[in-house]
Amino acid sequence: MTMPPFHLAFPVDDIPAARRFYGEVMGCREGRSAEDWVDFDFYGHQIVAHKVKRAGDADAGANPVDGHDVPVPHFGVVLSMTEWQSLADRLAGKVDFVIEPTIRFRGEPGEQATMFFRDPSGNALEIKAFADPARIFAT
Repeated sequence: MTMPPFHLAFPVDDIPAARRFYGEVMGCREGRSAEDWVDFDFYGHQIVAHKVKRAGDADAGANPVDGHDVPVPHFGVVLSMTEWQSLADRLAGKVDFVIEPTIRFRGEPGEQATMFFRDPSGNALEIKAFADPARIFAT
Protein backbone atom coordinates (compact mmCIF):
# COMPACT_ATOMS: atom_id res chain seq x y z
CA MET A 1 0.00 0.00 0.00
CA THR A 2 1.36 3.39 -0.97
CA MET A 3 0.50 6.05 1.58
CA PRO A 4 -0.04 9.57 0.29
CA PRO A 5 2.04 12.24 2.03
CA PHE A 6 0.23 14.42 4.54
CA HIS A 7 0.45 18.20 4.72
CA LEU A 8 0.68 20.07 8.01
CA ALA A 9 0.95 23.83 8.50
CA PHE A 10 2.05 24.89 11.98
CA PRO A 11 2.90 28.17 13.74
CA VAL A 12 6.40 29.41 14.50
CA ASP A 13 7.58 32.76 15.80
CA ASP A 14 11.05 32.73 14.19
CA ILE A 15 11.65 31.49 10.62
CA PRO A 16 15.49 31.37 10.91
CA ALA A 17 15.19 29.30 14.11
CA ALA A 18 12.70 26.98 12.37
CA ARG A 19 15.14 26.59 9.45
CA ARG A 20 17.97 25.67 11.83
CA PHE A 21 15.85 23.23 13.84
CA TYR A 22 14.01 21.43 11.04
CA GLY A 23 16.85 21.70 8.53
CA GLU A 24 20.02 21.23 10.56
CA VAL A 25 18.87 19.41 13.72
CA MET A 26 16.08 17.26 12.23
CA GLY A 27 17.74 16.87 8.81
CA CYS A 28 14.67 17.90 6.78
CA ARG A 29 15.26 19.13 3.23
CA GLU A 30 13.87 22.62 2.65
CA GLY A 31 11.38 23.18 -0.16
CA ARG A 32 9.65 26.37 -1.24
CA SER A 33 9.63 29.40 1.02
CA ALA A 34 8.73 33.05 1.34
CA GLU A 35 9.49 35.65 3.99
CA ASP A 36 6.88 34.29 6.42
CA TRP A 37 6.75 30.54 5.67
CA VAL A 38 8.98 27.62 4.70
CA ASP A 39 8.23 24.07 3.49
CA PHE A 40 10.16 21.06 4.80
CA ASP A 41 10.33 17.45 3.63
CA PHE A 42 9.49 15.67 6.90
CA TYR A 43 10.21 12.04 6.01
CA GLY A 44 8.30 12.38 2.73
CA HIS A 45 5.54 14.55 4.19
CA GLN A 46 5.11 18.28 3.65
CA ILE A 47 5.20 20.39 6.77
CA VAL A 48 5.09 24.17 6.56
CA ALA A 49 6.32 26.54 9.26
CA HIS A 50 4.23 29.74 9.16
CA LYS A 51 5.42 32.80 11.06
CA VAL A 52 2.83 34.11 13.50
CA LYS A 53 3.02 36.62 16.34
CA ARG A 54 2.57 34.13 19.21
CA ALA A 55 3.31 30.52 18.25
CA GLY A 56 3.11 29.01 21.75
CA ASP A 57 -0.64 29.62 22.10
CA ALA A 58 -1.40 26.15 20.65
CA ASP A 59 -0.21 24.36 23.83
CA ALA A 60 -3.41 22.93 25.34
CA GLY A 61 -1.70 20.89 28.07
CA ALA A 62 -1.01 17.18 28.39
CA ASN A 63 -2.74 13.82 28.71
CA PRO A 64 -1.43 10.91 30.78
CA VAL A 65 -0.31 8.00 28.58
CA ASP A 66 1.50 4.97 30.00
CA GLY A 67 2.94 6.95 32.92
CA HIS A 68 3.99 10.05 30.95
CA ASP A 69 2.36 13.45 30.41
CA VAL A 70 2.01 13.60 26.62
CA PRO A 71 1.90 17.18 25.27
CA VAL A 72 -1.22 18.14 23.32
CA PRO A 73 -1.24 19.07 20.52
CA HIS A 74 1.73 17.35 18.90
CA PHE A 75 2.71 15.95 15.52
CA GLY A 76 5.36 13.55 14.32
CA VAL A 77 6.18 10.52 12.25
CA VAL A 78 6.50 6.76 12.62
CA LEU A 79 9.97 5.54 11.61
CA SER A 80 11.63 2.14 11.47
CA MET A 81 13.34 1.13 14.72
CA THR A 82 16.75 1.69 13.11
CA GLU A 83 15.82 5.19 11.91
CA TRP A 84 14.24 5.99 15.28
CA GLN A 85 17.36 4.97 17.23
CA SER A 86 19.61 6.88 14.83
CA LEU A 87 17.53 10.03 15.27
CA ALA A 88 17.37 9.60 19.06
CA ASP A 89 21.16 9.34 19.13
CA ARG A 90 21.55 12.38 16.85
CA LEU A 91 19.17 14.51 18.95
CA ALA A 92 20.84 13.69 22.28
CA GLY A 93 22.28 16.91 23.64
CA LYS A 94 20.64 18.99 20.87
CA VAL A 95 17.06 19.04 22.17
CA ASP A 96 15.44 19.06 25.58
CA PHE A 97 13.30 15.95 25.61
CA VAL A 98 9.80 16.36 27.07
CA ILE A 99 9.73 12.56 27.21
CA GLU A 100 13.13 10.89 26.82
CA PRO A 101 13.45 8.13 24.20
CA THR A 102 11.67 5.15 25.74
CA ILE A 103 9.59 2.05 25.04
CA ARG A 104 5.89 2.54 25.75
CA PHE A 105 3.30 -0.21 26.33
CA ARG A 106 6.09 -2.75 26.83
CA GLY A 107 4.86 -6.31 26.24
CA GLU A 108 1.48 -5.12 24.93
CA PRO A 109 0.14 -5.26 21.35
CA GLY A 110 0.92 -1.55 20.79
CA GLU A 111 4.51 -1.66 22.12
CA GLN A 112 6.41 1.24 20.58
CA ALA A 113 9.52 3.34 20.88
CA THR A 114 8.71 7.01 21.41
CA MET A 115 10.29 10.36 22.21
CA PHE A 116 8.85 13.85 22.59
CA PHE A 117 10.56 17.22 22.26
CA ARG A 118 9.69 20.78 21.23
CA ASP A 119 10.89 22.96 18.39
CA PRO A 120 12.18 26.49 19.13
CA SER A 121 8.61 27.89 18.90
CA GLY A 122 7.26 25.38 21.41
CA ASN A 123 5.55 22.98 19.00
CA ALA A 124 5.63 19.44 20.40
CA LEU A 125 6.86 16.59 18.20
CA GLU A 126 6.57 12.85 18.77
CA ILE A 127 8.79 10.45 16.87
CA LYS A 128 7.89 6.79 17.27
CA ALA A 129 8.67 3.35 15.90
CA PHE A 130 7.24 -0.15 16.14
CA ALA A 131 9.30 -3.33 16.16
CA ASP A 132 6.48 -4.78 14.03
CA PRO A 133 5.05 -2.03 11.77
CA ALA A 134 1.96 -4.19 11.19
CA ARG A 135 1.06 -3.51 14.84
CA ILE A 136 0.73 0.28 14.45
CA PHE A 137 -3.05 0.12 15.02
CA ALA A 138 -3.04 -2.93 17.32
CA THR A 139 -5.46 -2.78 20.25
